[in-house]
This record gives sequence, C-alpha cells and structure tokens, in this order.
Amino acid sequence: MSSRSNKDNKAKQMNEIKHNELEELTSEILKISYQAGKRILEIYETDFSVENKKDDSPLTAADMAAHNTICEQLTKLTPSIPILSEESSHISFSDRQNWNQYWLVDPLDGTREFIKRNGEFSVNIALIEGNCSIMGVIHIPVTGASYSASINNGAYKHEANGDKTQISVRRTTANAITVAGSRSHGNERLQAFIASLSNPEVLSVGSSLKFCLVAEGTADIYPRFGLTSEWDTAAAQAIVEEAGGIVIDTNYKRLEYNTKESLLNPEFLVIADKQFDWSGYLENAYKTKI
Repeated sequence: MSSRSNKDNKAKQMNEIKHNELEELTSEILKISYQAGKRILEIYETDFSVENKKDDSPLTAADMAAHNTICEQLTKLTPSIPILSEESSHISFSDRQNWNQYWLVDPLDGTREFIKRNGEFSVNIALIEGNCSIMGVIHIPVTGASYSASINNGAYKHEANGDKTQISVRRTTANAITVAGSRSHGNERLQAFIASLSNPEVLSVGSSLKFCLVAEGTADIYPRFGLTSEWDTAAAQAIVEEAGGIVIDTNYKRLEYNTKESLLNPEFLVIADKQFDWSGYLENAYKTKI
C-alpha cells in the first residue's frame, strides 16, 4: 500500500465517530429528525400529490423534503460520514462496501400511512458501523414522540413535552402474547403465525412503530414475512437491541447491513424475550405458501 493510501486511511479513521461520542451525537440527530418531521407535517396538511417510483412504491413531496433536510444537516454535522437514504439508493455496492461508518436514512418511513393520513409514519435515521446499526433515532411527526438508542447507552422514549424515559422489552408468556403486525403489508403467512398462538392480542400499526412497540414492552414480537429494505429497519434495530431485544432473520441470524448489492432485507423477527422459543410458531407460519 502506498504512503498516500496509508495517510488517506488514517485520515478517514480519525474522522469516524467514536463510541463515546454517540450519546451526545444522538441529541443532535434527534434535532435533525424534528426538523424533517416539521417539513413532513407542512406537506401533510396540504392537498399533496403522489407519484410512483420504479418499484411502484409511492413517493410524495414530503419524502423528498425530509430527505433534503436530513442530508443537508447530516453533511454539516458529520461531513466525512457518507449518507445512504431511500431517496439516494442508487449508490452501488462497489462504493458502499468500503464504508466502515455511514448514515442510513428513511426520510419518511410509512409513505402509504402518510397517504392514508392515519399518522403512523416516522423519520428514521441510523448510524451503521461495519454491518451493524450502532445508533438509531425514530421520530413520529404527528404525535411529536421519538425513540432513540446508541450502543451501550440504552434505549429511550422522548415525549413531545420533553420527558425522556428509558425503555426495555418484556418477558413473554405463552398464553398472553401480543403481536405487532403490519398495517399495510399483512399476508397469509402472518395470519398462520397468529393462528398458532393461544388467544393473542394483535396490534396493527404502520412503519417502524411496530419495532417501537416491542422495544417499549408493549408487544412480544413483530414477525415480518415479506420484503423490506435496509433503511426500513436500521434505526429501529438499534432501539430494540438496546432495549434488550433482538432482530433476527428466520435462520436466527442477526440482521446485518451493507453486505451485498441488494438493499433488501430477508424476512425477519423482532423479538422481545430472547429466551422464549418461537421455533414451533415459525414452523407453522412456513407451512403456508404465499
């Protein structure tokens, strides 16, 4: 390796965010998420139009307004850390694979819920290091509430009035299971999973709020039998893990980021109680073909 390459690598490492800086940095990311949320609400209150992207997913002016706000502010805050947003997902793996740290952003998670005007959408900002999410912020513009976490610093819920409470997952009891389910993406496999439970309670909500229900001890599991993208899960995974839960694929492997060209996630489970055995219920779900 040339001396110039060594210098470039050392400079890059010096500019990376250190773990002991994460707690203070999280406060700044919360502020950025609030700014993006304000821009989203300005458009939410208008007669906005809806376009379709190449994959037929919806796109509104709010998505782009939030994207532009977040990217501008992150660039000012951490100019040496690259940004991957849902609205800039054309960045190739050949470029991304050399990133040790980067921001992974969903400017408006739950665009379908935004269009339905049900309030169940959020701003998601995560910091990825290696292949893991080490910090996450989720802001819910309609309620003003937020969730945050960073590695080794715990997970928190922030109320609109400024109150901050540490959150944690709960123990799971087989005859009193609460499932967080998708508002817009349920399918027959999810129904089969639910049917295998004993008198479960099902909470149907949109966007990454399902993760938050697990993290704050309201739900026991969020099973996702269908496609998502890495920006849909990264911020929420950091929050669930710091609250004591896990986010794993159906082979019981921790969900990872930036490992391949595709930005699609495998099907996964968000689990509160690490000791509870979900294998039988999962087997029942996969007997159903979708």
